[in-house]
Amino acid sequence: MRLWMVFVARALALSWAVFWLFFFVAESWVWRTPARVFASWAGLGLLFVILALVSWRWEATGGLLLVVVGVLIGVAYTIWPPPRLPLVSRVMTTVLSGPPLVAGILFLRHDRARAGHGRAPA
Repeated sequence: MRLWMVFVARALALSWAVFWLFFFVAESWVWRTPARVFASWAGLGLLFVILALVSWRWEATGGLLLVVVGVLIGVAYTIWPPPRLPLVSRVMTTVLSGPPLVAGILFLRHDRARAGHGRAPA
């Protein structure tokens, strides 16, 4: 069992989720967004944190969800960027979709290696 995969995957997923939670809350606070908009952004950040924590308990399910979220974020910001978003911000946001993708792959590989470890050789 490769324990380093779990530590790297957990650190990546949690740091990605906490970064976005902080970013959404700080940006909403600085821009003095209305409470309804603030709640939606904070809710999205909390969803990312919950998603990262799900992977700690259920590696296969959480890993798959992280991969899906990473791909969706990368594709969404590449195809449908917010209006007037500078190219640098588009690229940076797309690149920041990589951590959940990598963390999800590591969770899935670790879960598969752990499940395969107990099997008898054929």
